[in-house]
Amino acid sequence: MVQQSNKTHNLSAVSDNHGVLFSTRAARYVPPVFPAKPAGRAVAAPKGRVRTHSIRQVVVLEVAGLLRDVVQDLDQTIQLALADGHRGVVCDLSMVFEGAGADAVEILANAGRHVRDWPGIPLAVGCPDPHVREALCAHPLGRHLIVTASILPAVSAVLATPIPAVEWLRLAPHPTAPSASRKFVAHTLLDWGLGTLIPAASLVVSELVTNAMIHSGTEIALSASWHLGGLRVTVRDYSPDLPPQGFNQRDMRGRGLSAVTGLSRAYGVLPTADGGKVVWAVLNAARPLPTQGLRLSAVP
Repeated sequence: MVQQSNKTHNLSAVSDNHGVLFSTRAARYVPPVFPAKPAGRAVAAPKGRVRTHSIRQVVVLEVAGLLRDVVQDLDQTIQLALADGHRGVVCDLSMVFEGAGADAVEILANAGRHVRDWPGIPLAVGCPDPHVREALCAHPLGRHLIVTASILPAVSAVLATPIPAVEWLRLAPHPTAPSASRKFVAHTLLDWGLGTLIPAASLVVSELVTNAMIHSGTEIALSASWHLGGLRVTVRDYSPDLPPQGFNQRDMRGRGLSAVTGLSRAYGVLPTADGGKVVWAVLNAARPLPTQGLRLSAVP
């Protein structure tokens, strides 16, 4: 078995294939309910689409058509981009027809939940429609978005945000994977001066890796990211199967994934373009504190 550390951020390219939407809160998975389109004659407009390209490691989601026709696909594509750990995500609405309905703007604003729960990857919207910009900025979740009038300022604003510290480790689906994940987290947090988080973060990572090892049986990619007072840990596997009971079911082999609930401020699942998933959790991370007296030998 080979276990190696890898600092590369992008594990796979974002594609135009869309996965299934997953909840990003601590609750059993319930597919989001989008408002139905109004009955009546179809609008005489080209079918909407979302295309993806990159600018300096920033994923740009180019949207065209009526916003109401593409906003569901746009939210899915945002999740795919976040799962791949890019520098940032920008939604280009310059080719969206004017007159976006309130329902569509509401769904777009709700993308701000990703920034709230997923610190370190900024999400921007470049939109020439002042009414849409105003509605996004006034929305409680929309306030987490970077909102500009065009694409270039949006990309520039994303690139101007701080770059989070990130470390990666690849693991084989082997019984030693949980132990290796705990040691990796301990070394990483000591390097960042976050030694006081080692007990909680080690338990969370161990539970997520154990679950991935048992239920997916695929290679595992573990990451730890520290940014703006939040420690984000992600466990990526290549199985589409969801964690048991949306994190609420106790695992017979350990304390169970319920431990993740009490130690994390937010957690959830994101789909990946290759058909797998990323299970993530965010812990509150205080300012760096002296690490004197902490010993790695204490980490099981």
